Amino acid sequence: MFQIKTFNAIASEGMNRFGKDKYAINESDQPDGVILRSQNLHDFTLPESLLAIARAGAGTNNIPVPLCTEKGIVVFNTPGANANAVKELVLTSLLTSVRPVLAGVNWVKTLEGSDIDAQVEANKKQFAGNELVGKKLGVIGLGSIGAMVANDAYRLGMEVMGYDPYVSVDTAWSISRRVQRATDRDEVFKNCDFITVHVPLTDETRNSIGANEISMMKSTAKLFNFARGEIVDTEAVIAALKEGRIGGYTTDFPEEKLLDCPNVTMFPHLGASTEEAEINCAKMAARNLKRYLETGNIKNSVNFPMVDMVFNSPYRITVVNKNVPNVLGQLSTKIANGGINIDNMINRGRGDYAYTLFDINETDVDKITTVAQTLHDIDEVVRVRVIPQPTSQY
Repeated sequence: MFQIKTFNAIASEGMNRFGKDKYAINESDQPDGVILRSQNLHDFTLPESLLAIARAGAGTNNIPVPLCTEKGIVVFNTPGANANAVKELVLTSLLTSVRPVLAGVNWVKTLEGSDIDAQVEANKKQFAGNELVGKKLGVIGLGSIGAMVANDAYRLGMEVMGYDPYVSVDTAWSISRRVQRATDRDEVFKNCDFITVHVPLTDETRNSIGANEISMMKSTAKLFNFARGEIVDTEAVIAALKEGRIGGYTTDFPEEKLLDCPNVTMFPHLGASTEEAEINCAKMAARNLKRYLETGNIKNSVNFPMVDMVFNSPYRITVVNKNVPNVLGQLSTKIANGGINIDNMINRGRGDYAYTLFDINETDVDKITTVAQTLHDIDEVVRVRVIPQPTSQY
């Protein structure tokens, strides 16, 4: 029986995937898995029992990922599950940035009297705007969200330029060939009328759009941030807006210092706030967590490599270890010395740590347990698990 602890409200469509025959929810303070949304875990004491954390969302800055890695705790996120919701909000923002429809709607609410038609006809010119057709959009970051924004903006009639030096093969295939590929970010800042950023928050991307990048922008260009607030240098944006050096800033991450700044539109962090996105994220998070707990396979982890091997043997041994020479040899030798035959194996490294699956042709649980202990005695080994073959594959 696996123990699962939840933080925040997780959609039932996701939680229902944890069958009562194998899982107990919020019944123990020593969980095997945690599933959460925005709960801050940086002050949470990680129990020794904890094997994995699944974030029902893309960002994991609310999770102490480096500490989890050191303890052999796999951290999952749900890339792409909320992509459509964010994409739709970005497109909405693009449209409302050139057509003052919200101001027009609010103005109509103030009208009084029986001559509304006449008042509308006399004043509607003040709400005239522009069209997106023929304007150039720059998309920085062509992941799940950025790729969808780029494709749909092109379908709206915009010229689209995308920049991402790390774009995955799968995403590259999904991007329209009509999206122009920029060779560096400067092309985007210098040439585009609208710039939208869709990169994860890392030490490298923090404040990566600052005074230098903003200085390259057209005085009429507008910047959109639906990724993470810290990616854009707010002080640089404020200075540029007050001096009229850019046309506007739209963000999904409100800040007090932006409240009185001209040409700023702030949303109350609505990017993934749709029923569909919450359900999709919950389902993917639950699937990630179940797959790992029951098979040891890893997909959509932010701190360990993707490892996926069909589970056909009676038992599987999983090992998290420091990514240094000769550990794999030591592991294989100890398994062989324990009189256990390895049917299949896979090893992958990511940064300072590696992860290995050994499928073994053995049914003697005591024998397997003894060998697993010898593996854990290796200094570089962080965590060892023994998993029986599941009743279904993932």
